[in-house]
Amino acid sequence: MSLLIQSRHAFEVKSVATDDGHEQRRQIVSGRHMVDVSQPQFTWRAIIVGLLFGTILCFSNLWFGLQSGWISMMSLQSSLVGFAVFKALEHVLDVPFGPAENVVLQSTAVATATMPLAGGFVGILPALKLLEESESNGARTVLNFGQLCAWGLALTFFGVFFAIPLRRQTIIKEKLRFPSGTATAQMISVLHKRPDPTLVDEQLQAETTALNGVARDHGTFVRRRGIATAADNTSDNSQEDTDDEVQMDNISVDDVKWVTKLIILFVSFTMSGVYALLAHFFPIIAALPVFGRRASTVWAWNLMPSLSYAGQGIIMGLPTCIWMLVGSVVGWGILSPLAKNEGWAPGSVTDWKTGSRGWILWISLAVMIAESIISLGLVGTKELLLALGRLRVFYGKCKTSGSLLSQPPEEVTTLNTLGQSVDGDTNVPKTVRLVAEEDLDEVDPRFLVPAWVTWGGLFASTLLCMGIVKALFDIPMYDTLIAVVLALPLAVLGVRALGETDLNPVSGIGKVSQVVFAGIMPGNLVGNLVAGGIAEAGAQQAGDLMQDLKTGHLLNASPRAQFVAQMIGSVFSVFVTAGAYLLYNKVYPIPGPQFPVPTAQVWLDMARLVNGHPLPPHVWPFIAAFSILFALLPAIAVIVKNSGKEYFAFGPWTARTSTLLRWWPSGIAFAIGIYNTPNFTLMRVIGALSTAVVTEVVVSRHKHSGIRSDVLRGHDEAILRRKIAMLAIILASGFVLGEGTFSFFILLSQAF
Repeated sequence: MSLLIQSRHAFEVKSVATDDGHEQRRQIVSGRHMVDVSQPQFTWRAIIVGLLFGTILCFSNLWFGLQSGWISMMSLQSSLVGFAVFKALEHVLDVPFGPAENVVLQSTAVATATMPLAGGFVGILPALKLLEESESNGARTVLNFGQLCAWGLALTFFGVFFAIPLRRQTIIKEKLRFPSGTATAQMISVLHKRPDPTLVDEQLQAETTALNGVARDHGTFVRRRGIATAADNTSDNSQEDTDDEVQMDNISVDDVKWVTKLIILFVSFTMSGVYALLAHFFPIIAALPVFGRRASTVWAWNLMPSLSYAGQGIIMGLPTCIWMLVGSVVGWGILSPLAKNEGWAPGSVTDWKTGSRGWILWISLAVMIAESIISLGLVGTKELLLALGRLRVFYGKCKTSGSLLSQPPEEVTTLNTLGQSVDGDTNVPKTVRLVAEEDLDEVDPRFLVPAWVTWGGLFASTLLCMGIVKALFDIPMYDTLIAVVLALPLAVLGVRALGETDLNPVSGIGKVSQVVFAGIMPGNLVGNLVAGGIAEAGAQQAGDLMQDLKTGHLLNASPRAQFVAQMIGSVFSVFVTAGAYLLYNKVYPIPGPQFPVPTAQVWLDMARLVNGHPLPPHVWPFIAAFSILFALLPAIAVIVKNSGKEYFAFGPWTARTSTLLRWWPSGIAFAIGIYNTPNFTLMRVIGALSTAVVTEVVVSRHKHSGIRSDVLRGHDEAILRRKIAMLAIILASGFVLGEGTFSFFILLSQAF
């Protein structure tokens, strides 16, 4: 393991002449996180496969986004499918397909897949269509293919350029986890039979800490996570003492063969596709009245046995789906009948304007806004406190060292991770100065995106956005500039939230922008929607790239190659998504029964509200109550998380803090349960609940089987759960992709 770490980092020792003429030896820990140049980084074969699979994901995301507002990155699935493609072709490949190429492939696929959300195709553009003529003030609300492509290009670039400078702060310095990016790196390492990169990084950090300790203690032996480190001596027993620990750290789920994963993906894909065909030819099976005829026809309680929505539930997880179900029960089981029976919403239950669906939507919107604003506020406060802390430290250094700019000439000697000079000098310096620790994890500048590209691209993409928005919607260019400038700090908050929680609150970010622009452009609903779309696009694109950059960082991939892959995928997807969106509009009424586009109604209601439109009768007290509740919950969660307590007692019940936070009420999930009809929520819950039950049954049988591995003692259950979770995600991915892909081919058959 030491050899691997040495190949990734170098250390420096500098000899510095002091003011009194004596030479002082200092150790500078300023190594470089090495990009693995032994394997290809950017290749066109990885780009092409990424574009092809990303196109399938894009069609699928557009289908489900128009139906229920759900979009998935599918980075894990992209890496698996890409590996399978090149594994099948390995006998004709001159150069083997490596993990760095897989990183580029999945970066391309994710950029291509998420354009339906980033470009506003499942929210902003349908919302513009819903505007009444008196609300549009003569502005364009329906776009042709060329205009759709221009709109997509206006939103594509600035979020990507802005993500580049955020990488050093969030990934290198603060080492935010970015759970999806980390999971994708683990998947790629398993597929390519590499060590778990998260364990390697932990060992590397421990070895660095040990080296620093050695430099201070002059030969003290330090051991961290099974890695023995010393300055000028090693222990003959060190390897023997740590064999068990190292072996335990390297246990992974790679005993599930990639062929098995691919078979599961193919079978689930086929099953879901068959359901899509059956539902097309026999529509009755898509709305089963399992709760009775009246509940079905009057109150919209049906079961849609769609495997794709069961797969979405598996991906979302049981806690999220449970809170969706709670929202569905509260919204469609309590509030909707109340509004209709009291005469507050006298129309058909599913009518957006006069029915209870439109009435309860305001409560859903209030919950999303309340939770998003408080969550973003908490993240922003944390960031502000961290910045003040850094300034305080910097000011302290300035006071103690005089000028930071006046440094004497330096002579450099390079050390490896054992504190040994590469020229043979094994003596450890007696006086030590430690340089910024984050430099250890930064790559060579040759593999970074140049600063002139980052800031020049951000400037050019802002001008492009201003010009296109002016041409399409006649919005003043200075207003668009304000929208972009506002989107950038909101994107920072979104990226930080994503790095810590794996949730990018892009919807809430868009709503914040809408509130601000109600004051900047009062009465301009088109401008309000466009401003919200710009903020959402910036946060979405920046978040996607940060997840990918985290994957690449863990696998020693080139950030520059990933940036280029993101740009290619995004530009390609603009044209693909625009064409697919027009096809959907040609075959189906959007919004309509097949594609209600609930997120479009959320955007439109928000634009109307902040521009002075009245609320439906008697909804205000419910809005206030639910807003207060879901504003308090995130704040309480932070208090619980930072309490330092391992357990919390509730009368006779005791809950572990981690478990409590895992099941903590989610306002976004609750709101989704309200603005989606129950048929979408029920199958998600069934999928998540089935997976949880199967997992517990398998684990229980394993416990009672009496089989124990010497290596896995005490850890076999956790590893088994990881294995089941991986297979469940693959199964769910097949379910989602199958229906989305088959449905798109059905669309093509109807369009032509």
